[in-house]
Amino acid sequence: MIALRVLAGIAGVFIVIATLMSAVRTVILPRGVPVRLSRRVFRIMRALFEFRVGKDASYLRRDRVFALYAPVTLLMLLVVWLLLSLVGYSLLIVAVGTDSISDAVITSGSALLTLGLHHPGSIGSTLVSFTEAAVGFILLALLISYLPTLYGVFSRREAAVMALETRAGSPPSAAVMLERYWRIEFFDELSALWERWESWFVELAETHTSFPALAFFRSPEPDHSWITAAGTVLDGASLRASTLEAPRDPRAELMIRAGYLALRRIATFFGFPYDADPHPDDPISITRQEFDQACEKLVAAGVPVKADRDQAWRDFVGWRVNYDTVLLELAALTQAPPTPWTADRSPIVRTAGGAGGLRARTH
Repeated sequence: MIALRVLAGIAGVFIVIATLMSAVRTVILPRGVPVRLSRRVFRIMRALFEFRVGKDASYLRRDRVFALYAPVTLLMLLVVWLLLSLVGYSLLIVAVGTDSISDAVITSGSALLTLGLHHPGSIGSTLVSFTEAAVGFILLALLISYLPTLYGVFSRREAAVMALETRAGSPPSAAVMLERYWRIEFFDELSALWERWESWFVELAETHTSFPALAFFRSPEPDHSWITAAGTVLDGASLRASTLEAPRDPRAELMIRAGYLALRRIATFFGFPYDADPHPDDPISITRQEFDQACEKLVAAGVPVKADRDQAWRDFVGWRVNYDTVLLELAALTQAPPTPWTADRSPIVRTAGGAGGLRARTH
């Protein structure tokens, strides 16, 4: 009997400590450290949401259903933490003061939820109950303090995504963005845009690895997404650096580097493989025909395009290859809306009936 109590105590301590460490790493630790428990909860909830939405659902239905995925999963994560604490402390109470499993569970639940329904029968059980009440309060306080930080970062991210609609349409397009800047004679101000988005990417890399749940928080508008906005701006800068007949803009090139480094760090956190040192001639998901069509669109709008289209294509590939793989992987992970050169070639979009009624408001 003593041996069983010792085993119960060891198991209880392990469960409680593992639960607390999971909460600390998820909420407090300011770095992108994968947490097994959190990942499993998110994967299980994603499977349930996938089952709920069905295989052949349109994009708009997916967007409506998965808008709840991240918020509901965060609440379920709290529930899991509390349940594990209940189990761990029930084992500890068995180890220090009772032979009845049911009494241990009732005592543990009463202490965890601070209900005061059951009073422990021994000093050991009382001390354990005090610590459990504190742990329950700490877990709840952690999540409550976590949410304002999460939504503050979300708000800043989405402000930039919303502002991009003015410049690049919705769903956004790199060619449309460059054309619009040219038409309104604002082309010289593109450098300021690259600078702002470089800062946006720096914050994105830090926040979306420290708070990975942010990646799954969907934009208020169904045709907006942080990952498609990122892809559009990166493609716009890549076209500017490779294809347009204009003086070199170092800010565009710095922004591209900041962008692909940010996307790579997020992809690394989620376990996506990619080539960290791709060759400039490696294949990309954009076809030469799509590139030529974008060039013709720019020429038709009067935007100066380099005469050597072959060299421009090679230069564009050399930029795009740095972020092509991770961009598409993250678009699929977040089930982003079908957007030119990003999520429009995602496997999820292709199997979900295309846009599924998503309005194209490019112009």
